[in-house]
This record gives sequence, C-alpha cells and structure tokens, in this order.
Amino acid sequence: MSNLYTLFKERFPKDLSQNFIETKEGKRYSYHDLTLTTSAIANTMQNAGVKKGDRIIFQVHKSPEAIFLYLACLKLGAISVPLNTAYTAAELSYFLDDIEPALVVCDPESPILTEQLLSKRTKMTLLTLDKQGKGTLIENTIAKNNAQVIAILGEDEIACILYTSGTTGKPKGAMITHGNLASNALTVHQSWGFNEEDILLHSLPIFHVHGLFVALNCVLLSGTSMIFLSQFDVNDVVECLPKTTVLMGVPTFYTRLLSHPNFIKKTVENMRLFISGSAPLLKEVSDMFYTRTGHRILERYGMSETVMISSNPLNGERLPGSVGPALPGITVRITTDDGRVLGENETGNIEVSGPNVFKGYWRKPDKTKEEFTNDGFFKTGDVGFLNEHRYLTIASRSKDLIISGGYNVYPKEIEIIINGLENINESAVIGVPHPDFGEAVLAVVVLDEANDKDIDESKLIMTLKQQLAAYKVPKRIFQIDELPTNVMGKIQKNVLRDQYQNVFKKKIMNE
Repeated sequence: MSNLYTLFKERFPKDLSQNFIETKEGKRYSYHDLTLTTSAIANTMQNAGVKKGDRIIFQVHKSPEAIFLYLACLKLGAISVPLNTAYTAAELSYFLDDIEPALVVCDPESPILTEQLLSKRTKMTLLTLDKQGKGTLIENTIAKNNAQVIAILGEDEIACILYTSGTTGKPKGAMITHGNLASNALTVHQSWGFNEEDILLHSLPIFHVHGLFVALNCVLLSGTSMIFLSQFDVNDVVECLPKTTVLMGVPTFYTRLLSHPNFIKKTVENMRLFISGSAPLLKEVSDMFYTRTGHRILERYGMSETVMISSNPLNGERLPGSVGPALPGITVRITTDDGRVLGENETGNIEVSGPNVFKGYWRKPDKTKEEFTNDGFFKTGDVGFLNEHRYLTIASRSKDLIISGGYNVYPKEIEIIINGLENINESAVIGVPHPDFGEAVLAVVVLDEANDKDIDESKLIMTLKQQLAAYKVPKRIFQIDELPTNVMGKIQKNVLRDQYQNVFKKKIMNE
C-alpha cells in the first residue's frame, strides 16, 4: 500500500462505470475511463524509456487528461514535477537544469516549445498536451489489454517535487513522498467527512498542493465524483454549486461569490462544506458569507512542504481568523528564535512535525538541514500563536512572503531581477492589501545617481513580464529617492507597506 495509487485503487467504486469527472461542457469520465487512460499513458511513458524514480515535468493546462498523467506517474513510481503554465522561458530553464527530467510534457504554446528550450538538452523526451486534452501524449498512448503493473514502492520514496521560492530568490524543490501524501490524504478525508455521496466542485489549479493533492485525494478516497472547471469563473461556479456538495477555494473565490447577484441562500441548498486556504481569510468576509448562506467557511492551513497541517473542525466551533487545531497525528508548536517552546497565546515561530512533513529539498541538503530543528520539527517560516484550545492563529509571515490570489510570491526573486535592470540602483518588493487578490505585489525602486530620467512604469512592467510569471509581476512600480532603512541599514519594508497600503483600496462587496 506504499504506492499512493494502490491506496486510491482500493477505494474506487465497485461499479467502475460510476462518474469520476464531469467537465463544464458536460463531458464525462468514469472510473473505468480513469483506469484505462492512466494505464495507456503509463505504457506510453514506459515506451519512452521512463522508469521508477525518473522525474517527469509537466507544464500543462488543467484537463482530465492532465489528472490521468499525474496518476500514471504514481502508478509507474515516476516523480511528477507539475509547473505553473505562467512560467517564463527563464524560469523554465532553471527547472529543466535542476530536475533533469527524463520526460517533459507541455502545452504546445509553452516556452519549452516556442523557445526551443530542449534543443541543447537532448536527453529529455518531449510530448505535448493542450488545454483540450489533446497532443502527442494522447496520440501516442499505447493501449494494452493487460492491466498496468503498479510499481512497488517504499513509503519514503518520492511521489512529487513541488517548487517553492524563498529568501535567496532561487526556487527549491520540495520532495513529497508517497507516505506524506497517503497519511495526509487519509487524515483530511476523515476530518472533513468526505463520503461517497459528495460531489466536489473543482476550480483550483492542479500544479499546486491545494488542487492536485488536497482536493483530488479526497475525491479518490471517497470513490466519488467532481465537476471539473478549467479555472475559477464566478459565473460558472454559481451555476454549478446547486449540483455539488463541497467547494475548496482561496479567499478570492469567496469575495467574488459575495459580489455575484445570483449567489443567494437557495444557490447553496445542496452544499455541505465550504473550505478556504492558501491565504488568510478576512473575518469580515467569513462573517458576511455566514450571514448570506448560513455556512461558516472552514479555514485550514497547509504549505507545499507539509500539505495540510491544521484545520477548523467539521463538527464544532469554527473560529474565524484561526486555522484550527493541528490535524490528527501532527504536532504544532510555537517557539522563540532560540528554540524555546512558548505557551498559550504567546506569539512566536510556527514549527510542525508529523508524517505529512516532506523529505527535504531536491539536491539542497544544506538548505534542508537549515530548515529543520535538531529534534526534527520543520520551521514553517510563519509566525503565530496557539490559544487555550490549541487553535492556531497565523499572526504574520516571516521571510516577507506575499500571497496573491492564493499563490506564494517571494520578493527576493523579483528584487534580484529588478536590480539587474539598467538604471536601477536598488528595489524593494512588498505586498499591499488588495480587495480581490488578498495582497498585490508592488515594487519601489531607486534609480542610479547618474540617471536623470524617471522610470517608465508600463515599460518596466512589460520587461518584467518577459522574465517572471504573471502573478509575480508588480501591479504598480513607484520611484523614490531613497529606500527607508533602520540603523543597521536594513530596508524597512513595514514603512513602505504603511505608505502604500491604500493603493488598491476600493469597495467590491455589497453591504
């Protein structure tokens, strides 16, 4: 049972003709389709020379076939490396060199193809998969009558590598094992009461923990179905809600739903559960949602390195602004910078241990060692406190992390690129409140002393779009004469945040 696919297969419905995925367009995929297509893709990958332990990069749009590709990787014991479709050629070149994949599957419009990134990387096989689920991956599928053998694996073997940036600006790959995913899937599935009657409304991306692991795993462990939207569109979500029972989303989903005229109590009569994560949910939004629908959104906490850590209870008090107690089998503690464990309602560093915690960073043993305590706790980089009932509240984030629309953005990565541009002396990238994205990325720059011209903001933004995924690009760039610093010369980003916090202030929700 160490292979995660085996765990899923044991939970498939007895009648494999049962629905697994239904798209917005009404196309249906049964569990029988899942089994056949996953095996066919696995056969194609084997024919291309893929073997257990090989890394498979896929940078593809969301489609049922992309899900089958991920499941085929699990089945073979290959390591899937899902990448955001927004990544630029420069970002993708780094990932290709770092991972050295045996196989790359990408959209035909990906820079991997258009910029011929594999021309000098001859050992990597290339297949395509577009947003309609078509391409050479599917055209070359090799169907066999016999069932594909499921690779025998240990719990500690890597299932997936997810890239996350950090203070150095260089993304690092978090190695997540079959054991990590299996233990967390079973815990979350039980904690949130998933059952065979549930129908999930899936409108999350699938290159992220939230959509690929949390949402998908709950469906597969229940042997149930999901309505599969290619992206979040508030009109589509409002239309589909009456046909579903569970929605997982980020705070942006809920602010947009509240602004929709047809989002009323009758719309959610069939709903059992609304879940929010990946970014802080404002108490005002939670309260407004409860008033409108009678549902209290369940907030939870997770990250790439740990999958889910804590959750407000399914049955019991859901405390707005809190992400609830640690999930069963997981330990959360709060510490000082020198490692002293703090008590109730004392704010400090959030550390976590448990079977959900990742194996380490790909090819970065020193960084892995740095991020773990001597007694095996992972340093999340977040700051918070536990109340008397062990409910966790995240007070702030260290490392200057920005969460925009549910995506993690690390300022250092952007600052390195801005500082390398002509006429720029230094920069500071900050997150400021945004009514739709939660936070928006904003940059403040200082020009070289010899430069006597002001910046062309729109031109500078266009330049950054060529090097950074769209969600990382600053929405505004401001020029000042000097960045504020403390006595030690460190840039005071808190001063900048105070100065620019109202840039995007506007009212988007009805009273």
